[in-house]
Amino acid sequence: MRIHRRRRAALAGALAVALVAPMAVAGPAEARGHPLDEVFARLLVKKVSGKNVHEHLRAFQAIADANGGNRPAGSPGYDASRDYVANKLRRAGYKVQLQPINFVQDWSENTPPVLEQRSPNAKTYTPGTDFVTFEPSPSGDVTAEVQGVDLTLPPTPEPSSTSGCEAADFEGFVAGRIALIQRGTCPFVNKVQNAKAAGASGIIVFNEGQPGRTDPSPLDIGEWRAGIPMVFSSFAVGDELASTPGATVRLKVDSNLVLGTNHNVIAETRGGDSRNVVMVGAHLDGVPEGPGINDNGSGSAAILETALQMSKFPVRNKVRFAWWAAEEIGLLGSDQYVGSLSQTQRDRIRLYLNFDMVASPNYAIKLYDGDDSDATGSPAGPPGSAQIEAQLERFYDRRGLGHVGTDFDGRSDYGPFIAIGIPAGGVFTGAETFKTPAEAALFGGTAGVAYDVCYHQACDGLANVNRTALDVNSDAIADSTARYAFTTKGIPSRKSTLAARTTGAAAGTHAAR
Repeated sequence: MRIHRRRRAALAGALAVALVAPMAVAGPAEARGHPLDEVFARLLVKKVSGKNVHEHLRAFQAIADANGGNRPAGSPGYDASRDYVANKLRRAGYKVQLQPINFVQDWSENTPPVLEQRSPNAKTYTPGTDFVTFEPSPSGDVTAEVQGVDLTLPPTPEPSSTSGCEAADFEGFVAGRIALIQRGTCPFVNKVQNAKAAGASGIIVFNEGQPGRTDPSPLDIGEWRAGIPMVFSSFAVGDELASTPGATVRLKVDSNLVLGTNHNVIAETRGGDSRNVVMVGAHLDGVPEGPGINDNGSGSAAILETALQMSKFPVRNKVRFAWWAAEEIGLLGSDQYVGSLSQTQRDRIRLYLNFDMVASPNYAIKLYDGDDSDATGSPAGPPGSAQIEAQLERFYDRRGLGHVGTDFDGRSDYGPFIAIGIPAGGVFTGAETFKTPAEAALFGGTAGVAYDVCYHQACDGLANVNRTALDVNSDAIADSTARYAFTTKGIPSRKSTLAARTTGAAAGTHAAR
């Protein structure tokens, strides 16, 4: 035991000399002919092995097997996953915080919901046919005038509506009215949060209007914090209300809402500049249907091994690792974490790296499109996001590996960070959508087949992991974490990006849009 400790202390001392001492000799730019961040990155990548990352996945699989086959928020499987990660980090010397977050543990309706037009016409809409309650809507009974929010009527041939997606959509909204919002290209959660911030007393989201997007359907959006009743209606109902000037409706939801508590696992290096924080995150929870090994045991395991190996290295910037709870039901862990930060604490976070599904069996290497060079979907990320994307591109380019862009579509935990102007980036290997022929030519695998055929299913176990993708992407995670732990050169200072802040526009969820 004593010999082991002495060797570890000697290793730490040698690393400190290798990384820090050259600064005094050769200046901050170089060490042994290489920039110091390059030295640090090479050392950490060498230490982070795909084999060790896979061992953490074995542990997550064993946890799921011992707890009903899954690891969702609120389950014994999640609690055991949390404890596994936290204990590993504590033994490695990290300061670990278990941050409590809330989620909906149980929701039910006592009586059918009510949606009635009171004026200028009297009309009662039918639950289940004309509209459904958004789960988990709080109870509420409100009669007020309806006000449309940035509607696209008639609808375009393809989904395009951005109704309610941005706080600016609610300019001129009269507080106390019921917000009438059209389904479209951003998550429902965004619409709900923005409507609440604008003072809406209730929310009616209606389907967008294209073929296949006309009828209401039951949806769990995981969001209850608006505290107001909310329903999802057919396109016909929404179009009728939108075309009726001064329409006043009664909206009633009678529900039981029971909250539970889970924990984010937050660990940060003991050293490093606390005014310059680099955050690295992955969601730890899975879905009830399966063990969640690719989604997102893979990202969780990769950043865990990176953190464990980094504990042996000195760092210049403080590195904060996060394993988020309840991502699958609305990004609740990351959203509540960001919401708990003071403005000063937010300003100290220079960037956020997100790793959600990094070992899909029919994988593509997808880098979040920080500069919007793909010109699809959401706009570019906050200033600094383009530099993060470029840094990751350089890693894969040096290895002769292909990569493609992926949109900031709001489906993972970067959402709450970019919503407040913190630059973000990361790697994603694909979920339920199909691999393209061009991607099959670039990465191998099968075109016309989902990147992950077991996405959100019972078969998302150890056999659902592509070991090649896991290994190379774990190296990429180690490389980017190491570089930013040593220098954030090229990332704009937070003071220079204050104008980029928005209000909740980018937060989202895995749920449908």
